[in-house]
Amino acid sequence: MKLLKYALILILITSCGPVIRYDYEKATDFTQYKSYNYFDDMQTGLSGLDTKRLIRAIDAKLLTMGFVRTENADFYIDIQSQDIINRTNSNVGVGVGGTGRNVGGGISVGVPLGNNQKTREIVIDFVDISNGEKLFWQAVSESSYRTNASPKKREEAFVILVEKIFEGYPPGN
Repeated sequence: MKLLKYALILILITSCGPVIRYDYEKATDFTQYKSYNYFDDMQTGLSGLDTKRLIRAIDAKLLTMGFVRTENADFYIDIQSQDIINRTNSNVGVGVGGTGRNVGGGISVGVPLGNNQKTREIVIDFVDISNGEKLFWQAVSESSYRTNASPKKREEAFVILVEKIFEGYPPGN
C-alpha cells in the first residue's frame, strides 16, 4: 500500500512537468559551435521582463555547457512563444444496445473537473547564419504556468524549464 502511495505521488509530480520535443538537422557537426548570440529583432511573445528572465536562464545554462556569448557568434538563438488555453469539454453520450430479448440503454454526461488550464509553448531555435540562416536545432516546450506568480517564482520556473530543454542538446546525449 505504501508503494502504491509513492507511485501515485511520483505520477502526479511528473505529469505536471513540461513536455519537450526536439528536432535537429542530422548532418550537423555540433562540436563546431562554441559561441552564440540572440537575434536583435526577436518577437518572443513574452513580456519584456519575462524575456529577460528567460535569456538570463539560457545564458547561465549555456555558460555551464562551455558556450560564450559574443557579437560575432557561431550561431544565433531565436525565441518565440504563445499562450495556449486547454479547454475542458463536457459531453453527453447516449447509447442503446441489447442481446436477445433484453434491450438496454444508457446516458452518460461528462463533467469537467477544474477550470481551463493555461499552458505556454516556447520554441527555441538555433540558427547558423553563416550557412544562409540554416536552422540546425529546435526545442519546443509546453508547460503550465501561473499568470499571477511572483517575479521570483517566474525566474525559478524559467531556470527549471531551461534545464529540461537543454537536456536534449546536443542530440544523442
